[in-house]
Amino acid sequence: MSAPKCRLCSTELNHTFVDLGMSPPCESYLAADQIDQGETFYPLHVRVCEECLLVQLPAYIPAEDIFSDYAYFSSYSDSWVRHASDFVDLAVDRLGLDDDSFIVEVASNDGYLLQHSVAKGIRSLGIEPAANIAEVANAKGIPTEVMFLGEETGTKVADIHGKADLVAANNVFAHVPDIVDFAKGLRALVADDGYVSIEIPHLLRLIDGNEYDTIYHEHYSYLSLLTTQRVLARAGLTVVDVQELASHGGSLRTWSTPTENAGAPSGSVAKVLADEAAAGLHTLDGHAGFAEQVGKVRDDLMEFLIECRRAGKKVAAYGAPGKGNTLLNHCGIRADLLSFAVDRNPHKHGRFLPGTHIPISPVERLAEERPEVIVIMPWNLRAEITAQLEYTREWGAQLAVALPRLEVF
Repeated sequence: MSAPKCRLCSTELNHTFVDLGMSPPCESYLAADQIDQGETFYPLHVRVCEECLLVQLPAYIPAEDIFSDYAYFSSYSDSWVRHASDFVDLAVDRLGLDDDSFIVEVASNDGYLLQHSVAKGIRSLGIEPAANIAEVANAKGIPTEVMFLGEETGTKVADIHGKADLVAANNVFAHVPDIVDFAKGLRALVADDGYVSIEIPHLLRLIDGNEYDTIYHEHYSYLSLLTTQRVLARAGLTVVDVQELASHGGSLRTWSTPTENAGAPSGSVAKVLADEAAAGLHTLDGHAGFAEQVGKVRDDLMEFLIECRRAGKKVAAYGAPGKGNTLLNHCGIRADLLSFAVDRNPHKHGRFLPGTHIPISPVERLAEERPEVIVIMPWNLRAEITAQLEYTREWGAQLAVALPRLEVF
């Protein structure tokens, strides 16, 4: 059997970064009448390209099967909406945007970001492949086109709406199997003197923080600044600045412009590249060792949950994010160790987590059943969720996170 090919340079992928075994699609939440039916599990075998160093998961599942009807609504996270608002304020100041400007966001979800630019009187357009989510955005007055971005669709949008002063692509760059065509779509959308802003979870932080639950089938690529530069260069875009962010356990926000008009990159670009090189990410050998870190996370969590069961403690999960399903399925956790999950998203209520079949309920179930331990699944929102769970002190509940290492508090 031949090895899969790199999506950036077409080199055979013969080197493993980490192999998490088999798992169902992380957003394939089950209805009650589906839990006695078969589920399809796919490999989570992540490779690293020996030539261009892009860390990647082969496209075991087509993007159309994942994103055409989607369960994730960005607006259910208060901190993420604030993050989007802050980004819009920053972009307006940085680029001098006003009511003569035009902003396009790719993977615009339910309008969580563009609502802030619309409120400022800036012409805005969302591009969102999930029709069910785009419908919500349009109902809120956020003009949204339903499509997957590529060079062809980006050109069509630009022909109809004009080219954008700012194209935002936050936490989507890793979600596209044909990342080069997607980058070319970004170039097609942006004006020659405009900017493309991309936010990506940073591979360096994923490794440092043992953040292996961010590995799932809809994340096709795991990007460093170096590999991001290489992808964008194929589309005629040059990274001129980068910001390091705390979001998603450590992210990068890159600012790119069409190469023909790009000036010298900022010192921040050189600094992040130097950090990556020092960590070994600019060599193939520097990507080794992550699998051992992952094994320790799994062992620690399983030992803790087994101890809770032996002590007769009920354990629940707060949040049912897709990435939590990577963790639960890799560890083999089922409802005998984790009784139920709660989530603010009503679209998930009454459904079951894929693979594990743990039921998802409204948040109010916590107060009804008073579990002794609550595991916060979206650990990147730990501060926000801890504040929301302040009331669980009434019955002495312990809170826990599994990543970047097991903590009980």
